[in-house]
Amino acid sequence: MSIFTVTAIIDGDTFDVTPQWQWNSQTGSRIRPAGYDAPELHTYGGQGAKDKLSRLILGQHVDLREAHRVNRGRLVCEV
Repeated sequence: MSIFTVTAIIDGDTFDVTPQWQWNSQTGSRIRPAGYDAPELHTYGGQGAKDKLSRLILGQHVDLREAHRVNRGRLVCEV
């Protein structure tokens, strides 16, 4: 795909990017990295996972590669 900037961390395995991605006639800003799963925010470890992801990529540039599908408005892809 291309290089995107991480603008927000939603939880430990979901984040938003700019500009919006386009894939299979769909567009959006929400990303879920393929093969990566973190606890939900309301469960043990959820906030810690979000905090760690924030420290790692918030404000950084990421390379979105092979897309797999759109799930709940999120592009599931290799990051």
